[in-house]
Amino acid sequence: MTRVLLIDDEKRMLDLLTLYLTPYQMECIQFQSGREAITFLEKKEEVDIVLLDIMMPKIDGWETLKEIRGISNVPIIMLTARNDKEDIVRGLKSGADDYVSKPFNEEELIARIEAVMRRTKVVDTPTYSLRFKGLVLNTSSFQVEYNGEKISVTPKEFALLEAFLLNQDKVFSREHLIMSLWEFDSETENRTIDSHIRNLRSKLRNAGFEVDKHLETIWGVGYRWND
Repeated sequence: MTRVLLIDDEKRMLDLLTLYLTPYQMECIQFQSGREAITFLEKKEEVDIVLLDIMMPKIDGWETLKEIRGISNVPIIMLTARNDKEDIVRGLKSGADDYVSKPFNEEELIARIEAVMRRTKVVDTPTYSLRFKGLVLNTSSFQVEYNGEKISVTPKEFALLEAFLLNQDKVFSREHLIMSLWEFDSETENRTIDSHIRNLRSKLRNAGFEVDKHLETIWGVGYRWND
């Protein structure tokens, strides 16, 4: 059973989401405010994924996303009232894993949830650590450190860094990254994948790692990690 945390100030929307998800073996936990949901997660309650509305009173989706990312790396899908590129980019840069624009249909919602779950699910496979010039990526704890200091990354950022470290000197096209790591072919994601790279660069740079020496942009193609 997948536990889904639903955060939306409209009870009608919460009930509609529950109606869509319950037949797919998903247990829905409803909250009508970001603050209540954050308090719930602070108690170390286990959930598998969060569906988070942006337009909410008092504490909106952006602030809720920020506070959740401060305590948890749980996958988060933003629910947006419009297909606005600025909203989408802002959410992805802030640590969201995907987005769904309202009004949405049941099939798209389920597809996006399943895609995010596949990308972030922990399975019984051999774990290992990757090390690169003081940078350590641990696949058992899903943590990244530089010179012993933890760097907080999202599941997408972790997957990107792992792909780069495992395939040094290989050029990744944006389309390849979308299909292999995102598992959902979307024109919008193709336009915004650069935001995830920028976010990852910023976090590594702020930690003191010389990321600009190693993560190279291949203009018109994609990215490459150099030794």
